[in-house]
Amino acid sequence: MIDTLLAMNPLTISAFMGAALLLYLTPGADMMFTLASGMSGGPKAGLAAAVGIALGVLVHVTMAAAGLAALILAYPAAYDAIRYLGAAYLAVLAWQSWRTDTRLEAQRGRANVWRAFRRGFLTNLMNPKVALFVLAFLPQFTDPAAGPVWHQILWLGLFLGLGGILSDGAYGVFAGVMAARLRRSSRVMHKVSAIVFGGLAARLALG
Repeated sequence: MIDTLLAMNPLTISAFMGAALLLYLTPGADMMFTLASGMSGGPKAGLAAAVGIALGVLVHVTMAAAGLAALILAYPAAYDAIRYLGAAYLAVLAWQSWRTDTRLEAQRGRANVWRAFRRGFLTNLMNPKVALFVLAFLPQFTDPAAGPVWHQILWLGLFLGLGGILSDGAYGVFAGVMAARLRRSSRVMHKVSAIVFGGLAARLALG
């Protein structure tokens, strides 16, 4: 694995990270999810959600390296089943956020780090569009001459995940800090989070 990394062209890796940076700066499901997590759970929850999302991305990368992602995408029924399961999970999160008792949340502590991490991981894992993206995007930056392609995909996926933690984590922390300054509007923050989760659910379900 290390030999493959050393053999990879630095310019290719730089081009990959440049393209990834554009993705990080483009509003998308991951950004919206970490923002919503930060608003409802505070800075630590926003960062934890980003770490969970990054771990989900690494699972998809591993699947792509093993060829499993292509197998799933070859069977539309399996693809749709995973997609609808992910949409249903997001809908549950939206319902829970909408009904959150802000006083009870204050007693439990706003930043439930483990819950935010778990939510981020599961929502990303149950989004087959991530598998499609990884399968289409990462191989473009591989070179068989540098070593096993699956090694290169794993390295690129690791870089992608780390960059995601930094960017999405920053969004989540920022949202959490701003929400903390608006504690009197905490009920509103939960409602906004519910709307975001609901919108992501609809977007995933409708394809």
